[in-house]
Amino acid sequence: MYVPPHFAESRPEALHDLINKNPLGILFTNGKSGLDVNHLPFELHAKEGQQGVLHSHVARANPIWQDIATGNEVLIVFRAGDAYIAPNWYPSKVEFKKQVPSWNYMVAHVYGRVTIRDDERYVRGMVARLTRIHEAKQADPWKMTDSPKDYIDMMLKMIVGIEIEITRLVGKSKLSQNKEVRDILGAGNALNAQGKDVIGDAMLAAAVAKAEQA
Repeated sequence: MYVPPHFAESRPEALHDLINKNPLGILFTNGKSGLDVNHLPFELHAKEGQQGVLHSHVARANPIWQDIATGNEVLIVFRAGDAYIAPNWYPSKVEFKKQVPSWNYMVAHVYGRVTIRDDERYVRGMVARLTRIHEAKQADPWKMTDSPKDYIDMMLKMIVGIEIEITRLVGKSKLSQNKEVRDILGAGNALNAQGKDVIGDAMLAAAVAKAEQA
């Protein structure tokens, strides 16, 4: 990924936060059958390994877990949001006419080594944790014990665990940081007015940070 210095996000804690808030990752693999892509929910254990460990699972019917082998390098992409940026949102465009459309976004690229975890204990623990995390905001959280044990046991046999030890984190937050503070604010406020708060709020924060550095 091309990352100009002004768009680079290298803080591990910021990238971990992006992953935790946007856990559906895009897993890229290059196994025996060639390139493949899968969309999977991940759980990050930030304190495991040197840079963190990701845990997920795939359907046993998905050939990916047999197409790749333990030790293979993989890439996972996590995206926090994106938004089209119109030139007219930049106040400087009114004065100088020198602005063009662009697209802003925040992403984390995670490189790592995969381990295939085809064991019931790993899968059960991982599914239980994912369930607790994502059911926590529900009015009546679902629990694995809400279903018959034999049914849960059968469902767990239908999935295979995937563990990825992170070896490299690359982050990019393209938020118009190369523009004037007034232009960042103008575009950020325009996005918020459209309800696109993820990128809008991030741009407003980037404007404040740039103003403080001036």
